[in-house]
Amino acid sequence: MHPPPDLPDPLEILTRWRTRGWLRGVELHFTAFLRDRCPDADGWLLFAAALTSHQAGRGHLHLDLAALLTDPNGTLDIPPEGCDPSPLRDPDLPQRWLARIDLAGWLARLDHPDLIAEPGTTDSPTPLVRVGTRLHLRRLWQCEQEVATWIAHPVTDDPNDRFDPSRVRTWLDRLLPPSPSEPGAVDWQRIACARLIQTRFGILTGGPGTGKTTTVVRLLALLLQLHLERDGTEPDGELPRIALAAPTGKAAARLGDAIARELERLRQKACPLDEQVWNAIPNRVTTLHRLLGGQRDSRHFRHDADNPLWLDLLVIDEASMVGVELMADLLRALPPRARLLLIGDKDQLASVEAGALLGTLCQRADRGHYTPMTATHLLETTGHPLDPMWLDTDGTPLDQAVVRLRRNFRFASTSGIGELAQAINRGDGARIAALRAAPGTDLSWVSLRAPDASFDALIVDDMERTSPEGARRNRTGPEKNAGGYRGYLELLHAEKPALEAPAEAFDLWAAAVLRAQAGFQLLCASRQGLWGVEGLNGRVEGALRAAGLIETGRSWYLGRPVMVTRNDHALGLMNGDIGVTLTLPVDGEWWTRVAFWSQDGEMGGVRWFAPSRLPPVETVFAMTVHKSQGSEFGQVVLVVPESLNPILTREWLYTGVTRARTRLILAETGEERLLDAIIARRVTRAGGALFPA
Repeated sequence: MHPPPDLPDPLEILTRWRTRGWLRGVELHFTAFLRDRCPDADGWLLFAAALTSHQAGRGHLHLDLAALLTDPNGTLDIPPEGCDPSPLRDPDLPQRWLARIDLAGWLARLDHPDLIAEPGTTDSPTPLVRVGTRLHLRRLWQCEQEVATWIAHPVTDDPNDRFDPSRVRTWLDRLLPPSPSEPGAVDWQRIACARLIQTRFGILTGGPGTGKTTTVVRLLALLLQLHLERDGTEPDGELPRIALAAPTGKAAARLGDAIARELERLRQKACPLDEQVWNAIPNRVTTLHRLLGGQRDSRHFRHDADNPLWLDLLVIDEASMVGVELMADLLRALPPRARLLLIGDKDQLASVEAGALLGTLCQRADRGHYTPMTATHLLETTGHPLDPMWLDTDGTPLDQAVVRLRRNFRFASTSGIGELAQAINRGDGARIAALRAAPGTDLSWVSLRAPDASFDALIVDDMERTSPEGARRNRTGPEKNAGGYRGYLELLHAEKPALEAPAEAFDLWAAAVLRAQAGFQLLCASRQGLWGVEGLNGRVEGALRAAGLIETGRSWYLGRPVMVTRNDHALGLMNGDIGVTLTLPVDGEWWTRVAFWSQDGEMGGVRWFAPSRLPPVETVFAMTVHKSQGSEFGQVVLVVPESLNPILTREWLYTGVTRARTRLILAETGEERLLDAIIARRVTRAGGALFPA
């Protein structure tokens, strides 16, 4: 083949793409920076650099040039869904430019020692790293290598401080007694505790309702009690210092509440733990950025390798939301020999940031792959043998550090939500079709072709208002105010204290409203469009005004729910925190204030803010499934768009479905067969040696 033609100025191409909404501005700035640094750089190299940055913005750790030339549309998603009505006739499409070059010709154009290098070939860092046909941003490549190197050490360690198996079993029998109704059955919670206290690095994965929080509390109690028994004779002996963290404020608050409730439940069972152990189990959960000491307008943290965290064990919940760059920051800040435990649902959506870390590390968890040595240890510590189906003589060290919880305690065997979640994960279209025909008591399906009066009734009123039995259950059960948005708005007015009431009464009122508001949520796929956040929020506000439930003519109306969209460390408000607009008496007059849970969640009370003091917020009657990660709601309406787009994947659908605790309405705005197409599409993230997907 003849040498490929030179590429016209790539900045002109990228500028047009940016103008049309196909690229972020960062790709344009990055490419301009590279050309300013090296004016002699080949146009095809600059083009490749821009596309590598674009892929990083989509969550990928590299750009594979071979895959790109084979399938430009599937690899890049340029133009994004909705940007062009007839993209096949557009002369500016990536494939039109890529048709000019083959793989060998492109690789030959990447030779520039100041901009790109293969690992180990130069001492000076270049902005890009090439591994075969893959191009990486050096920053992400370095983070990936650090994470891989760190994990490789603790999973292959043979700790010399293993606990006595007989003592492990004694305390397991007290903390997690074997079920008398299922004698001899494998209890994965006991297996998780017995296995994960013996490793410096471990992962506990499982879907909603599988008992992850219960297991973590028991695991921490077991670890602390065994340490106390072994080291308690030392006069200066200290129990391990434990920190709990989550990626977002709402996830941190939810975990803190769950752990506090679980500790109280354990106390009520009169478990004979030492008082030092009770005091050492933390129930305060912080965000990862707050833990590391995030600094305003900076990528750097206060805690790093030179100023490590003061802890012995770090537990991270909702780990599926943690990207590779943040994980590298965390690992740098861990003290030597500190333990790390990741908790999360491997089947949820991957992090917004680059790298599907949890999903990749857990990709073999469904089948266990435990070695005979691990099985022997688990028999000694739990008293139950593992079924041969979970064993693998070739199991890797990482396999031994991952435990998946398999029993669901939230959803009964007849639960439509639970069955639907399982069918989605299996890609079982036939079972989904059967559930559509006979959904069960906690699952409903509706068909919507436009936001009309039926949609207004769905989101304003109790979903089961037409069912006397269902309405009675909603009014007497723990989520009695959870139907439709009418529920929390009527409660807001009915229980509002008088002007002269004490401050405590307003805190209790706000707490009741916040709980009720979290009892119902509308979820969707995207921000724009008729069925996106912006369109749905406007529709909901109009319907609520028509029903007389919210005021007209005011942006900060009573009952307006808002979500924080940017971290504010000074105020302690994080991206994703949700508050409700209320009124509070100040000097004998009503003033508009927004109530949020404290940083400790429900257990820590309520904080009040004037709207003018808040960081950027947006109305949150509707939110995207991505934004809902780390949250759960009593009842959920999940809106499925009318046509397929890149956002709609099996993981998206599973995540949306499993946000519902007690009831789910799946609102289909397109054809029924669209669900089959959605569950057939998986999230794939391009990675390197540690993340090969």
